[in-house]
Amino acid sequence: MVVAGTFSMVSAAPPGELPFGVYDPDGRFSEDPDVQIEHLFLPWEDVYLPSLQDADTYAAERNRAILVTIEPWTWTRDERNTPAHLIEGIANGQYDGNMRAICSALGQFQSPVTIRWAQEMEDESGQFIWANWNPDTYIKAYRRVVDVCRQVSDDFDYMWSPLGHEDLADYYPGDDYADVIGLSVFGLQQWEREVLGQEQTFRDILTPRYQRALQFERPIVVAELGYVGTDEYVERWNQDVRQDLEDFPELQAVVYFNQQEVHPWPDGYGLPDWRFPNNALGSQAAELNR
Repeated sequence: MVVAGTFSMVSAAPPGELPFGVYDPDGRFSEDPDVQIEHLFLPWEDVYLPSLQDADTYAAERNRAILVTIEPWTWTRDERNTPAHLIEGIANGQYDGNMRAICSALGQFQSPVTIRWAQEMEDESGQFIWANWNPDTYIKAYRRVVDVCRQVSDDFDYMWSPLGHEDLADYYPGDDYADVIGLSVFGLQQWEREVLGQEQTFRDILTPRYQRALQFERPIVVAELGYVGTDEYVERWNQDVRQDLEDFPELQAVVYFNQQEVHPWPDGYGLPDWRFPNNALGSQAAELNR
């Protein structure tokens, strides 16, 4: 985690009473008292474990709970495994030590911790080497990872976190392995106009995913949230994501992804910059930048 100092601060989270969190590696929300959840992303192959204590101190000083997304690969792109190697390695215990070491470090935290492992597993874009597996293979891997972590500590909650597509239930690991359901919601105005033919609202995207997640009878969190467009588009989303949510009684929080996208958006739309205030492109941006 980078603690803010050289970056300009963001004035406030979007208005509303629903609990709000951020993935905020630049620390732009460091002084915002409205942030209740600090989101961390970790690769399990090359994480520097001592840095996790700094992250806990940062969150504890701000009275924030911690959501940890653990990605089963290295962030060094040219050293990443193939899906087949990852599947075999998880099954034969090759990565048990990776998970055990991370969970041992997380077990020392002052802050409450929720673990989110191998997110968006039904994604077909090719972004993740753990996505679009045979569902039974994924479920076995997910359960093994959780079981290893439970050998270290009983203090964690576990978030199972699909994108929210129609086939999400095929990958559900079972009630004993999911304390909360995570979903992803991203709005890119230009793509919506040009590919879908009309702009989407937060509610447009969330509703079908939320309805699919209700079958699991678990609390629901938008674990990754981002939106980019004109000032008017961004303001509309700002007013929606934490307000007038009576149709979503199981929605417990939204967590903003305050970083530039790391995987190209479909159809050649580049790497959207979800960061506040960069995500607001101006009132006159009729032709939005790709």
